[in-house]
Amino acid sequence: MRKIVVLDGFAANPGDLSWKAVEQLGSLTVWDRTPKEELVSRAEGAEILLTNKTVLDAAALEALPALRYISVLATGWNVVDTAAARRLGIDVSNVPAYSTESVVQMTMAHLLNLASALAVHTDAVRHGKWSSCADFTFSLSPLAEMAGKTLGIVGFGQIGRRVAAAAGALSMKTIAFGPHLRVGERYDGTEAVELDDLFAASDVVSLHCPLNPASRAMVDARRLGLMKPTAFLINTARGPLIDETALARALASGQIAGAGLDVLCQEPPKADNPLLALPNCFITPHNAWATLQARERLMEVTAANLRSYCAGRPQNVVN
Repeated sequence: MRKIVVLDGFAANPGDLSWKAVEQLGSLTVWDRTPKEELVSRAEGAEILLTNKTVLDAAALEALPALRYISVLATGWNVVDTAAARRLGIDVSNVPAYSTESVVQMTMAHLLNLASALAVHTDAVRHGKWSSCADFTFSLSPLAEMAGKTLGIVGFGQIGRRVAAAAGALSMKTIAFGPHLRVGERYDGTEAVELDDLFAASDVVSLHCPLNPASRAMVDARRLGLMKPTAFLINTARGPLIDETALARALASGQIAGAGLDVLCQEPPKADNPLLALPNCFITPHNAWATLQARERLMEVTAANLRSYCAGRPQNVVN
């Protein structure tokens, strides 16, 4: 019987879903979390490993001679040394596109929060500001109507295109940058532009691109300096796309108006991360992907990936 080990199952399934479809394929052990020092001992003898954020580097893979298949409980697979896995004859699969609608929803939630100052005002009402107000209304920060404003989308894959469609419902203009787009052409009404032009022209910049050597810290002090002082930055992709020190300075100085972030460079963040204390920076804990419906799809596709591997026809292989 195949030995299957889930190294960090809690985030994907904190108890409201079932591992039954995976359990039917072998002898299953599920760990909520696995510290680095216990990885090899817990995974020893496993033919199949499931990981979400537990790092499987070359050293770990080389210490697990029985391992033949890794299923990543996510779309991004940067936690696995895929080159080493390929060298060792280990297939690595992911779960593509399971969280698209959920991430789009969180992106728009951050956009609307920034535009309408929802968090600022609900917090003020909760603390008695409205009850003690002399007028029937008050505003603690500017409110911005998004109709007619420009949303710049960095990365125009499945999520980026769905964000563009959602922005269209708000009557926003959309522009995009992506390595496969031709500048000047339109894609379902969204114009492709150069990256620097996107930062300069946008009222909202939203990041939906993968993290790689070319995109790491792409939102740096120079590009933040191109943005309008009234502009917002949203990131529901990967934290290291942004130089957080530069962003903190831009927000504190009023160089840009605000930011909505679902991801950070270090997760969980250190308590002294300057972004945590800025009143114009709104951070959610990397949970855009984590709706019940998205996690249900994640579990379904993961089980399908494992069944395909067991049948000798692995699918969604990334290496």
